[in-house]
Amino acid sequence: MFEFLGIAPQALVSQLLIGLINGSFYALLSLGLAVIFGLLNVINFTHGAQYMLGAMVAWIGLTQIGDWIGMPEFQINYFVALFLAPLIVGLFSIVIEKTMLKRLYHLDHLYGLLLTFGLALVIEGMFRHWFGALGNSYPVPELLQGGLRIADLFLPFYRLWVVFLALIVCFATWYFIERTSLGSLLRAGTENPRLLQALGVNVPLIVTLTYGAGCALAAFAGVMAAPIYQVTAVMGSNLIIVVFAVVVIGGMGSIAGAILTGLGLGVVEGLTKVFYPQASSVSIFVIMIIVLLIKPAGLFGKSN
Repeated sequence: MFEFLGIAPQALVSQLLIGLINGSFYALLSLGLAVIFGLLNVINFTHGAQYMLGAMVAWIGLTQIGDWIGMPEFQINYFVALFLAPLIVGLFSIVIEKTMLKRLYHLDHLYGLLLTFGLALVIEGMFRHWFGALGNSYPVPELLQGGLRIADLFLPFYRLWVVFLALIVCFATWYFIERTSLGSLLRAGTENPRLLQALGVNVPLIVTLTYGAGCALAAFAGVMAAPIYQVTAVMGSNLIIVVFAVVVIGGMGSIAGAILTGLGLGVVEGLTKVFYPQASSVSIFVIMIIVLLIKPAGLFGKSN
């Protein structure tokens, strides 16, 4: 069959791997968006900028921080950046939530969308001014260099690591929200915050930490993306529209929907590049239109 279609098995498996990698980023980013929308009812358009910030923090830590502090040999390696960048971006996002977003919770969703969209433009503009519009390369960590050769197929270790780590983080986040007592408090806080606060729970703190954690997931994805893609100020804006489409298809606020849809659509996009490359860039949006026509709430969303 492959001979008839003119497609080699290696090309098919290679595109499946690329699809899984893209799907891993879609899943992580849409997961953060789903957490923030599902628990805070905020459409967070700064998510792409926070993804970029994660990659930028990792790149600055590896290539720039030594010169800044007068110790050229000092570097923050990839594995430290995996923890440090989400922490920094999460704290920065908490400041945004405490100073800006919390004033909009009682207003229409459109106000939060406009505010976060404006913040994304400001953040990207600042980093484009400081570091330029050209991409910066981030080397694959030495421990994850090389790959696995199976027959004529070469599977880079780093790309396999990205898929594995993304699946672990996605499952851990889903389990925390859906299967733990603290996750139950988070869900209860979105449905009846006044009752929860009357029981002595600090709902504003939960909301703030939730927003910070959702943004930290975006930064985590950014660090993982740095050795694969060019680190640039606009890398988030190039991806965020696709991620929003993934969230809409999965169902706004659905944690499981964000994960499964992100991974699935990444694979679909990869296969589309094999069988009909011209449609690969729009395949996700075509699926979004079809899903919304059949089920407006999304595949895993709940109808009001």
